[in-house]
Amino acid sequence: MAAAIGVFGRQTAAVGEQRGHPHQRVRVQAGAAIDQLMATHHTTLSGRPLGDLLDDPTLLGNNDFYRARDGRWMFIITTYPHLRDAVHSVLRCGLDKVGIALAAADWDAFTLEEAICARGGVACVVRSRDEWLAHPAGRHVAQRPVVEIERVGDGPVRPLEPIGAAEALAGVRVLDLTHVIAGPVAARLLAQFGADVLHVSRPDRPDPIPMIAMTGGGKRNAYCDLRDDHDRAAFHDALQDADVFVHAYRGLARHGASTEELVRRRPGLITLEYHAWGADGPWGERGGFDQLACSATGFAVEEWTERPSLPPTYLLNDYLAAYLGAAAVATVLRRRAAEGGSWRIRVTLAGVCHWVQELGLLAREDVLGLPRPGRAPRCRPRGPTSARSPNRRHRSRTAGARSPSPAGGPRSGLLRSSGARPLLRHLSRLPASRRR
Repeated sequence: MAAAIGVFGRQTAAVGEQRGHPHQRVRVQAGAAIDQLMATHHTTLSGRPLGDLLDDPTLLGNNDFYRARDGRWMFIITTYPHLRDAVHSVLRCGLDKVGIALAAADWDAFTLEEAICARGGVACVVRSRDEWLAHPAGRHVAQRPVVEIERVGDGPVRPLEPIGAAEALAGVRVLDLTHVIAGPVAARLLAQFGADVLHVSRPDRPDPIPMIAMTGGGKRNAYCDLRDDHDRAAFHDALQDADVFVHAYRGLARHGASTEELVRRRPGLITLEYHAWGADGPWGERGGFDQLACSATGFAVEEWTERPSLPPTYLLNDYLAAYLGAAAVATVLRRRAAEGGSWRIRVTLAGVCHWVQELGLLAREDVLGLPRPGRAPRCRPRGPTSARSPNRRHRSRTAGARSPSPAGGPRSGLLRSSGARPLLRHLSRLPASRRR
C-alpha cells in the first residue's frame, strides 16, 4: 500500500510542479499506509460506524466463503440486490448465511460458480496459485502489466496551466461512472487534489450508503442511465468538458460509451477503466470484486487457517487499484500536455493481486495470530469431502511484504506504457525513507 500511495503522491506532486508548485519530497510510512486498506472500519458518519447505515445489512454480511459438496470452497457476493437475486435464483435458499451455506453444500463448486455467473451474479471458486496460473483467465492476467497505459488516438496538446497556490489538479474535469470502491476512490483522490469531479450513477442501482460516505467526498452527483436516450445525450454533453472519464462497468460499448467512441467524440480524453479479470480474455465479460480476485489467484489459500481467508485488512486490491489508477491519470495528464493524444488506462483487480503476491511472503508464524475477517456458519457438505486446500502452502502473504518483486517477468515495472518505456520505477523495491 505504501508503494501505491507513494506513486500517487509523486505523480500528483509532479503535476503541481509543472504548474508552478515548488518541488515536493513524498514520504510514506508503510505501517500507517495499511490503515488505508481498512478505511471501511475507520470511517464514521456523524459518529456512527458505517455498518450502522446499511439499509439491508445482509447484502454485505452474506459475502463470504462457502463450502461446496466436493469439499472445495468458494466466495459468493450478494452486495447489491440484483447480485443477491442471482444467487437466490440458483440456490433457492433463505437469504442468510445459514441458508446459503446449506444450499451451497448441495452443489459441486465449479458447477455452482458457473451457474451463478450465468445468472448475472458473481462468485469464484478458491484456487491455488498454481491452479490459477494454469487457468486460461489466470494466464491472460499474468501476461499483462498491473497498469496498462495506451495511446488510442490523436488529440490536441492540452498544457497544464500555472495555478499559483491552488491544488495540483485544479481545473481538471473528471466524469466518474464508477461504483463500489476502486473507481470511486480513484475519482475521490483526484477530487482531493483539486479536480472537478461529477459522479453519475443509475437511479435504480445506487451504491450502499456506507460506500457513498467513504467515496463521495468532494464530488458532485447526478443520475444517468445510459439505456435512456435523454440521459445518454446528457452524458455525451457532459463529456465535452471532461479531461478524464473513469468507469468500472462492462458493456458500455452497447450504449455508445466505449473508449473508442468516446475519444472520437472528445479527442484528447483520458479514460481510466477498472476491470476484475481484464477488459478481454476468457473472463472479460465476467464481473468480479476484490474478494473474488483474492479467491481466484491463490491469495485466499495463502491466508488459509482452518479455511480460506481474506487478508486481515479484509480488502486489498480495491484501494491499491484506486491509488495506482489515480497515479496513472496524473502521469498521462503530463504526457498529454507534452505530446497530445487520447489515452486509455486499464487497471485489473486480479492483476493487482498478482503484483502483491510477487512482493514476497511473511513467515506463517508471524501472521497466524492476526485477527481474521468474519466467518460464515460452518455447514458440513453432504457429499464426499476433502478437508485440505488444493496445493496448500505453509506461508502467508500480506500487502506489507517487503521482499522485492522478481527481476524481469511481465510486471517488472509497476506502470507500463504500451509500446514505450516504463513510466515509473517499481517503488516497492525502495525503503519508505527513499521513496520520492
